[in-house]
Amino acid sequence: MHTKADGVVSGGYPLSSEQDSNRLRDERLRKLNALRQSGTNPYPYKFGRSHLAGALQEKYADLAPGTETEDVVSVCGRIMNERNTWMFVDLVDESGKIQLFCHKESLSEDDLKQLKLLDKGDFLGATGTIRRTKAGELSIKVKGYEILGKSLQPLPDSWQGLTDVEARYRHRYVDMLINPHVRDTLRKRALTIRAIRQYLDERGYLEIETPVLQVEAGGADARPFVTHHNALDLELFMRIATELHLKRLIVGGFERVYEIGRIFRNEGISTRHNPEFTMLEFYCAYGDYNEMMDFTEAMLRSVAQSVTGSASLNYAGNVIDFGKPWRRLRMIDAIKDVTGRDFDKATEVEAARQIAKELKVDISQAETRGAMVNEVFETCVEPTLIQPTFIIDYPVETSPLTKVHRSREGEVERFELFVAGRELANGYSELTDPEDQRQRLEEQARKKAAGNLEAMPLDLDFLLAMEYGMPPTMGIGIGIDRLVMLLTDSASIRDVIAFPTVKPLAKS
Repeated sequence: MHTKADGVVSGGYPLSSEQDSNRLRDERLRKLNALRQSGTNPYPYKFGRSHLAGALQEKYADLAPGTETEDVVSVCGRIMNERNTWMFVDLVDESGKIQLFCHKESLSEDDLKQLKLLDKGDFLGATGTIRRTKAGELSIKVKGYEILGKSLQPLPDSWQGLTDVEARYRHRYVDMLINPHVRDTLRKRALTIRAIRQYLDERGYLEIETPVLQVEAGGADARPFVTHHNALDLELFMRIATELHLKRLIVGGFERVYEIGRIFRNEGISTRHNPEFTMLEFYCAYGDYNEMMDFTEAMLRSVAQSVTGSASLNYAGNVIDFGKPWRRLRMIDAIKDVTGRDFDKATEVEAARQIAKELKVDISQAETRGAMVNEVFETCVEPTLIQPTFIIDYPVETSPLTKVHRSREGEVERFELFVAGRELANGYSELTDPEDQRQRLEEQARKKAAGNLEAMPLDLDFLLAMEYGMPPTMGIGIGIDRLVMLLTDSASIRDVIAFPTVKPLAKS
């Protein structure tokens, strides 16, 4: 690999040679000192901007090539390129790019000389008049400028970009700076969350924050992070779900509540999993899982339309249609459709084990028939669910917080939403019988005591809350990160998180 002049090797890696890296930084420090010695403050406090670059591009879209105006504007941003020995400078702000025309007709000799103390990556404010070059480039004829910040680290090549994946995530701020699509993805993430909040707020839901540090981490099958509170000398857990506290709010008299919050699970990292992620959970009194599926479908269709402008999405080469009615399919029927095996006829554990064996599904961690059914589904069926599909009626053994099915023995009124071969949401008719809930959590506690690190604890305060009475309730959890992946055609969850978890480099 050959080194590039700006301090990166082809492929976007930082220079491996510490000597070369230090040389480039030392050169920028020399320029910094020269600016200070000339009486220039390279880190001033503010700059009065009149327009964003994008607003100027829009306002003067019809300005003819070769035309100059007397309109005076002030812009500021980061220098991303220069040409013809600083005669032309590409200045970029959050909205886009504008070209600066720095010429001896409008700038003094000292001003032109000082430009040569600048580098790509520096911040600059400029004031001048609007013109469009004969080549058609909207420009500002600079009459004065101010250095707003000196960059000491060279940026990766603006054409090659930062392409080393781990370097991108580890130095995410550089990734955002060099790759506009990264910033666009994060903007769409913000729009997604805003659209969800607006949809829920307009329908009477109230957002209430619940504790991140908990005495018992329940509400999901997941291994929690453990911490210690020194003043109380108390072991605490970072939450793995917001469910149990939001249900406490339902008990407390709120009928429609939600939270969009960070969740922490001590699990592996993959394209679908980050130890720290964002979950939406909301609960509504007096509804069931059928109503929740209707609501979820309408909400996500509205959010997709709001964020992307269409109910039809392109993801991983597939067209995902949010506009058509979403299919609802019982888990056992979905397995039968894909594999031809009928778990309705395999009511005993050994019969279920035989089906799994025939399908070459690993059930080494599955102790019950229901767990085996779930493993077969996840292995054989889940990857085939490309279009939005509600899989309903799960085995009771896999769903300790869900009401038993009103007409199917051994099943519960639970659904999961699958899109593009992955789970996006999980909802149910919430279990409101405190005695049934106690029995199921006690069973979970036995599994935990036997070594299952992902089993739920016995949360006695939650059980006490339920004994005060909980109305019929529907609830759901939706993975915000996976939803944004879908809306932005992002292959990895780390692409939609501003600062994903990355193992740090070993200290030398």
